[in-house]
Amino acid sequence: MADLVPSPPAAAHRAWLTLLLAGGPAAPRRALLDAHGDARAALAAGAVAWRAAGCTPAQLEALTVPAQANIEHALRWLDRAGHHLIGYTDARYPLLLRETDSAPLALFVDGEPALLQHPGVAIVGSRRPSASGTDHTTEFAHALAAAGLVVVSGLAAGIDAAAHRAALTLPQGLTVAVLGTGADVPYPSRHAGLRDLVAARGAVVSEYLPGTRPLAGHFPARNRIVAGLTLGTLVIEAAQRSGALITARLAAEAGREVFAVPGSIRNPLARGCHRLIRDGALLVESPQEVLAVLGPLALRQGRNLQPVPASALHGDRPAPIEQAGAGFGPGCGFPSGPGQPPSPASADYQRLWRALGHDPIPMDSLVQRTGLTAATLSSMLLAMELEGRVVAEHGRYTRNP
Repeated sequence: MADLVPSPPAAAHRAWLTLLLAGGPAAPRRALLDAHGDARAALAAGAVAWRAAGCTPAQLEALTVPAQANIEHALRWLDRAGHHLIGYTDARYPLLLRETDSAPLALFVDGEPALLQHPGVAIVGSRRPSASGTDHTTEFAHALAAAGLVVVSGLAAGIDAAAHRAALTLPQGLTVAVLGTGADVPYPSRHAGLRDLVAARGAVVSEYLPGTRPLAGHFPARNRIVAGLTLGTLVIEAAQRSGALITARLAAEAGREVFAVPGSIRNPLARGCHRLIRDGALLVESPQEVLAVLGPLALRQGRNLQPVPASALHGDRPAPIEQAGAGFGPGCGFPSGPGQPPSPASADYQRLWRALGHDPIPMDSLVQRTGLTAATLSSMLLAMELEGRVVAEHGRYTRNP
């Protein structure tokens, strides 16, 4: 593929929109991008190059006579603050998604594009969960967001919405919604307020042009983006035939981790999770089990990224990688080597480090000594354990000598 080029200026959006609106198979258009570097150069190459790349007659016509009305509508959307078009050759295009076989040619983003590069976990499940399924979702999403992961889901009713809302209850919680409609079209429509909140606090993403209405085929397709953006997918309650299982399958095919929460044998919504477990998904009963697997992967991914600056996010809140509580990525405040205290800049970690000793100490004692909640301490201790500074045995914690 040609070298990545900087994000195109607003004047180049028209070329990207023309390429996207050509529709049809993606392979010829991706071949044009690979050969020419960006949408402007691909269009400038002309009909001979388009045919050589394998464009269909319908695509050739669409590239020659673009749909101007649709382009103008999308350009007006892109003119608004916080709206972005990230093409496949853009340096901001999420690296994990690029690795998948069916990465979209471009993404429309309402919110902070840098979050698409941040270590994340997908949480998916039934649109009509049980009360316990909703409770499990809230518990897992809250803990995973507290640990510094971006919670990614599809803004659908049920598990998706519960996951987004749980992440948003934290001041530093990060969440991304991937839509099967245009980024400006919430589905279901009653989630308009939630869509706006996610856009203001995180990012709303779609491969479809602004204004695109819900179509049945769009939702299974968007699941590949949910799976592709993240290090792993967690399924909480899913029927035997469901979109959540499609997401899990796509995650597995992309080489990502798949987790499933078991349930009662009499709960029909547990059958999809049980099927996943039989097929090799990891059975998990707590957020810490998910973090134990994704933590090292997140640390590896985070080391290659720059922290998302607070000034780049909507609203005044901490930079997520540096201050989200789990220390994933650069700036976590841990020097190299076991037995070393966190840096002075990390006040909560300093407090926890002082509370730890060389004799094992239970969680309730750490809560009393630090004044921090058990959920916060759990995330911090896991990060310190992954960094080799803490040893955990039988629910007790000690400094690593």
